[in-house]
Amino acid sequence: MKPVIWFAFALVVTLTCQQTYAQNVTAQADTGITSNRVMGELKAIDATGKQITVKTDGGSFVTVTVADSTGYSRIPPGATTLDKVTKITFADLGIGDRVLAVGHVADDHKSATASTLVVISKGELAKKQDAERLEWRRRGILGVVSAVTPDKREVTLATRNAMGTQDVVIAVPENVAMRRYAPDSTKFGDAKPSVFEDLKVGDQLRAMGNKSADGTHFTAEKIVSGSFRVAVGTVTAVDAATAEVKINDVQTKHALTVVIKPDTVIRQFPDMAAIAAAQAAAQAAAAKAAAQKPATPPAGAAAQPNTQAKAGAPTGPPAIPSMQEMLDRLPLITVAQLKPGDVIIVSSTKGADPARLTAITLISGADTLLALSAPKPGGGVPNPTAGLGSGVTFGIGLP
Repeated sequence: MKPVIWFAFALVVTLTCQQTYAQNVTAQADTGITSNRVMGELKAIDATGKQITVKTDGGSFVTVTVADSTGYSRIPPGATTLDKVTKITFADLGIGDRVLAVGHVADDHKSATASTLVVISKGELAKKQDAERLEWRRRGILGVVSAVTPDKREVTLATRNAMGTQDVVIAVPENVAMRRYAPDSTKFGDAKPSVFEDLKVGDQLRAMGNKSADGTHFTAEKIVSGSFRVAVGTVTAVDAATAEVKINDVQTKHALTVVIKPDTVIRQFPDMAAIAAAQAAAQAAAAKAAAQKPATPPAGAAAQPNTQAKAGAPTGPPAIPSMQEMLDRLPLITVAQLKPGDVIIVSSTKGADPARLTAITLISGADTLLALSAPKPGGGVPNPTAGLGSGVTFGIGLP
């Protein structure tokens, strides 16, 4: 095995991890560039000029020139052995691939000459991300920190389902991988390395790990947290071209500008008429199912076997989805579908300008959602915190 392949393999974990948890760094301290390597996303390919353009996680663009002697290798994300390293050619490169170019980097960090290119394909990265997202959903918990116990390295998390709010005690061992959302960033991947001491009451927190049988305790393996701002407002103007929405905050009465990023999640909550129609349909389906249920046999009659029952089929009432799960199922819309008069809930990290919010999650139809969550005499829009409870979060997304 050539030394360069061993070197490339040694960097594959870094190559993968930096794609998943890219640091929000400045161009002056761009960790994707050193004197002998460039790491980032492949943004352009010039087959004639034998050049590629790489965008680092710090936002720098570097033109990388290759030669006939340049070696190309593809490594799957998260590989732990060299068994799956494959040789490829320049023609196998694709836009969106994760690239590590090893060679000579110019002093101005704008160009480089590569002796070796190590690649993780865009498709493989997407599969890895999908698997990670599924794992966070399957073994994850999400809520708002209501208490921190430093001497025990525990936090109490308020979570919420359709039955109400439940407190869950999260154990945070020393080896837990912890990250924290960056200011004014909507990206899960921009979360920076963090420590237990960064956690505080009011934080939103998503943890992956193992829950106790009774659901009251949880041992974390990974944690992502953040200090978020949630605002409820009435839309006054929508500029789809600049992806900005003007609102009047219903609590402070101040004008706010909501900035929509490409990865902002925008969802639509149904109006009362749609909810009533859905409830009527569900009741009709339940009544039909009840009418088709076999009659109870008379006393003393032999019990008939249930031919529809399946081995291993779950019994008892279905699990009640959490409020967060129900919100996550709402249909997605675009900024162009928002209009003046809509009532929205928007979450953002706390940025430098209190009058501007960089939206992580935006839900339109919030007047209906809040009214259903916490109706109050006299109508109007309830306080978002009181209305949805401390266990409902609108900030932290999935990887």
